Amino acid sequence: MAVITKDDAETRSASIEKAGEDSIAEEASVKPVVAYGGEEALPPPPDFTPEQVKALYRKIDMQLMPILTLMYLCSFLDRGNIGNAKLQGLLTQLDLTGNKYNIALTMYFVPYCLCECPANLVLKKFRPSRWLPGITMVWGIIMTLMGLCKNYPQLVGTRVCLGVAEAGLFPGVVYYLTLWYPRHMIQYRVGVFFGGATLAGAFSGLLAFGISFMSGTAGLLGWSWIFIIEGLATVVVGFISFFVLVDFPHTAKFLTPEERAYVVHRKKYDNSSVGEEEHFELRHIWETLKDWQVWLHILIYMSVIAPLYGISLFLPSIINGFGFTTAISQLLTVPPYVFATGTLLWWAIWSDKLKMRYPFVLSGLVYILVGFAINISNVSIGAKYFGTFLVVAGSYASFPGVVAWLGNNLAGHYKRGVGMALHIGIGNFGGAIASNIYRTQDAPRYILGHGIELMFVGIGFITVPIAVIAYKRINARRDALMREANEKGERLSPEELRRMGDRAPDFRYTL
Repeated sequence: MAVITKDDAETRSASIEKAGEDSIAEEASVKPVVAYGGEEALPPPPDFTPEQVKALYRKIDMQLMPILTLMYLCSFLDRGNIGNAKLQGLLTQLDLTGNKYNIALTMYFVPYCLCECPANLVLKKFRPSRWLPGITMVWGIIMTLMGLCKNYPQLVGTRVCLGVAEAGLFPGVVYYLTLWYPRHMIQYRVGVFFGGATLAGAFSGLLAFGISFMSGTAGLLGWSWIFIIEGLATVVVGFISFFVLVDFPHTAKFLTPEERAYVVHRKKYDNSSVGEEEHFELRHIWETLKDWQVWLHILIYMSVIAPLYGISLFLPSIINGFGFTTAISQLLTVPPYVFATGTLLWWAIWSDKLKMRYPFVLSGLVYILVGFAINISNVSIGAKYFGTFLVVAGSYASFPGVVAWLGNNLAGHYKRGVGMALHIGIGNFGGAIASNIYRTQDAPRYILGHGIELMFVGIGFITVPIAVIAYKRINARRDALMREANEKGERLSPEELRRMGDRAPDFRYTL
């Protein structure tokens, strides 16, 4: 098979950043042939210095990251606060006997997983600045109404609606960020964004402790006020985001035309020497479904997300099982999340700096393994509480790397969008499993729950090395093909390379 040479690719496309090149300031001064997201209306990309590049991405960070992080903080707060509400009278008032509580948790994940892929396909059509704030306000209203539930069927119904409304946020934002940032800048941004989830864990305990003193106000127990107050806060955040969030780089009014041209041009040649396909065809869906790495990464995703949701939804109950009062249990959930937030940001920075994902995913799995091993053992309460720090930090800090890793290795707008939605959508069924393994009758040690979480960690220890070995072999084979092509003078056309996407000989997988 004929392949394109690296020298030819540089000459034709004036690529500013190719796989394997480290310079942050590598530029192109020639306007590309294929328009990329409105590029035909922009001036030629400028020659920015490294300092100007850093300043530009700081400017983008300040515009995008605060509001996105706040939105996800609300999202995770609203899906996880039922764990705090459980200790504030939810079980008794709604008569959640047997496994009814676990079923209510599970019913959130079913529509959440099923709706993520369709939501990502419509994101570009409905514009991020309208779609993301819109669904935020919708689930905020649903969360508020959940506080008025009077029986078990109403709780299940609102949890189903909450899953539908929240489904578009996380995969939508991750895909949205890949339109703005080069692939080796993405994990830090996903980490900052996902940091909202770890902060939500900390805030959830603090808010639940404070709101518990409102129990009895207006005839409502503490659990109702947790849902109502946090739901109303989400509605406010969604309303504000209508006026803050922007759409795409080529339409960003907070950037100058030259800055827009730079961002668009750099992102276009981030994954390929000839740019990415950006038009939709049905084959993108079929190619994604046939891609081995998507399915392997789903297993990697589940190995982290199951422990993450298990500890998020049941940490208050686990700590309460140590013998603490309800109020103290709420407060003791805060320190593990504070520790996890610092770990998450530190790992994200180093992952982007090293341009590698797997070492940090494996490190997270080690943390989770040790944490659950401690908690399943018959050891002191202090040791078990220390184990919760490791589980929370390991699951939350490794998760951005899991998401960024697959996003780095899928080329083409729509293939990446579909692939990441499948990755997150199917992978989140691990959360549905985690919702049912911590049973009331297993308290306080939860041996069954901790044991199944360790099984998921074992899946991660098998699948991560498989992915790394496969990527290394494919990259080495493509290096050999490129050398052979240089010797023979063979090459593929830019259109053929764009169509091949991440299967093109000039594409290198991120490890």
